[in-house]
Amino acid sequence: MLLPAAFSGPQRASHLRGSIFSTVAMKSHAHFPQWLSAFLPDALHTRPREWSRAAFGAAAGFLFSTWVCSQLFGLHMAVHFSGPLAASAVLLFAVSSGALAQPWSILGSYLCASAVALTITHFIDHSLLGAALALGLSLLLMCPLRCLHPPGGAIAFCMVFATPLPGEPFWQPALAATTAGVGLLACALLYNNLTRVPYPRPHPGTPAVHHTRDPLPSERAGINADDLDYALDELGSFVDITREDLELIVRSTEKHALRRSMGEIRAGQMMSRDLIHATPQTAVAKGLYLLTHHGLKALPILDAGRLVGIVSLVDLVSATRANSFNLRAILGLQKKQVLGELMTAPVRTVDVDTHVVDLIALLSDEGLHCLPVLDEGRLVGVITQTDLVAALHRDLLRHLD
Repeated sequence: MLLPAAFSGPQRASHLRGSIFSTVAMKSHAHFPQWLSAFLPDALHTRPREWSRAAFGAAAGFLFSTWVCSQLFGLHMAVHFSGPLAASAVLLFAVSSGALAQPWSILGSYLCASAVALTITHFIDHSLLGAALALGLSLLLMCPLRCLHPPGGAIAFCMVFATPLPGEPFWQPALAATTAGVGLLACALLYNNLTRVPYPRPHPGTPAVHHTRDPLPSERAGINADDLDYALDELGSFVDITREDLELIVRSTEKHALRRSMGEIRAGQMMSRDLIHATPQTAVAKGLYLLTHHGLKALPILDAGRLVGIVSLVDLVSATRANSFNLRAILGLQKKQVLGELMTAPVRTVDVDTHVVDLIALLSDEGLHCLPVLDEGRLVGVITQTDLVAALHRDLLRHLD
């Protein structure tokens, strides 16, 4: 910064300080809205219908669990633990896929909180210090037992101040809280699954179609399960997401990124249009001839122009071998076998507008050799693994240009 020569020493210093302060103020003013926006979380990636479903379920589950608790242990006990139960209801019905909302999380945390709180109240009076110790020790116990559940800490806190009525055993509050938690969990198991939300969250995994220990073709390159485990271990902090859900998110992100990079390659552009097909009444020997003569691995079966099934080369070879050991078939006493008896139905199909990225998993992980392509319900082509490889090769060459 250049200052006029007419300024004296004190004037220069004063002018320089003013310039610095004004610059800092301008930067602070520019960063303040950005800092303030950090308090507002991102929008939920859920639909209003899901909000209503979760809200109704949480209210119904909370009402049922507290009612059961009040009937068995009195209204005062149900009201005492209503706060943690309401928090558990939000987790079990709104974010049931999270790691903190799984069945063992709620059962294990409530049991840990009960055991710790009973121990604390035995050695320390019902005081704020005892409640704080119960909260901290419950958290320490829940982590190695893999049952971290935030309302469990609230259960421990509330249980320290829960005093049973005269004549009731000292462990009455622990039994009341655990019973209410079990009732809430039962409601979550019933309601979530009835409303088509799988609970507990199933472990995703597609069985190997070839019954080997090799991972699926789509999992042999790129990010795998071990990479996710290493990443979570490096993070080292609490994350309310299961590794299985994280893997689904990562693979879905990869899929969308690949879809964007590969442009608009659709099934209709890569399919074979000159179709070789048969009917349900076609003889097995004729079907085997069509497959071997044209070098195919599967044959679409049409009935009055409508796709009704598909027969693979493996199906026909297996049937031929089975008949070769059948005495009645050898003597010609068995009726002539037709493709309609061997075909697979219904058939896995794709639409002409299906993106090439969506075809990769079908033709690799699921072990399908070909996919019939439909246009408004009418068979217009077939996509084979060879067609897919050729399309991927063309896309690779396009990126190299």
